[in-house]
Amino acid sequence: MSSIAFTTAIRGTSIAGTSIAGAGLAGTRTPAGAPRLRITRRGRTVLSVLVAVPLAVAAAAFGLGAAGASAGTHSGSVSAFQYVTVDPGESLWQLAQSVAPSADPRDVIADILTLNNLSSAAVQPGQRLAIPTQYSK
Repeated sequence: MSSIAFTTAIRGTSIAGTSIAGAGLAGTRTPAGAPRLRITRRGRTVLSVLVAVPLAVAAAAFGLGAAGASAGTHSGSVSAFQYVTVDPGESLWQLAQSVAPSADPRDVIADILTLNNLSSAAVQPGQRLAIPTQYSK
């Protein structure tokens, strides 16, 4: 019986006496049979540009389109708010009673807090607050 010796396929070695010096790694495959992917620095740059350019174009197109968007409903007329300056020693409760004496002060305070984006009812002297249009005189 004859025996055949196999060695690893590295450049310069032989399998059963046949030289594979020119084979290199070009034909190397992964265990699953798919070709091995090798990407150069230039290839990474090209791939990055090919991905980044469409994303930048899409961001610019959607960003420019959102410039005309506004929150809430727009009835076509611009309403100006009446502004009140808080006096020293004045509380938001007193301000609500003076702005809308016939309305419930709790509702007026809630509307003022919402309109002015305040987290609490604490106000400072000299603070300028917008009054909701339904309570304007």
